[in-house]
Amino acid sequence: MKEKKITAEVCVHHLWFSDQDYEQYGNRIKWNPAVKTETDRLKLIEALNQDLIDVVATDHAPHLLREKEGNCLKAASGGPLVQFSLPAMLELAAKGYFTVEQVVTKMCHAPADLFRVQKRGYIQPGYYADLVLVNPAKSMPVTADIVLSKCGWSPFEGMTFNYVVEKTWVNGQLAYSDGKVNAAIRGKRLMFNKY
Repeated sequence: MKEKKITAEVCVHHLWFSDQDYEQYGNRIKWNPAVKTETDRLKLIEALNQDLIDVVATDHAPHLLREKEGNCLKAASGGPLVQFSLPAMLELAAKGYFTVEQVVTKMCHAPADLFRVQKRGYIQPGYYADLVLVNPAKSMPVTADIVLSKCGWSPFEGMTFNYVVEKTWVNGQLAYSDGKVNAAIRGKRLMFNKY
């Protein structure tokens, strides 16, 4: 990735939703760029599998629901995606769109490599312990009452994921456990390598 001059990312919502979902979700799935056709969604997945797309991102934009109201010209673009991005990607992997290893590569390794972030993105001696423990044998219905974002909603509400993030460590400190955030845990400033 060091040699690349142009890189690309795809957001979770473009891999998950298509224009067929507008009728059910409306402005909740309004983003820029817009969610497009099922054919476009599948082409993005294909590009990800062919390594034409380097990283998977969230484009996390936690607008309040009232900001998402109105017609397509007035409603804010974006939505809260961080909390359910990994379960959504693992769900897509379980459906055979890509492998779990590709999820780890595109969401952890590749962003750290692309942005030259020191000692992150991998589980290695001497690296910061930024870890997520996922239970693949537990299901989780997405409801507004479990949304951690201050906006209080998720575009995934009403869906059930078969992967549950049970714990998250930041810099080796337990930051999230079984639905509760430890607000005292803070990240450290990211350091960057030079080429």
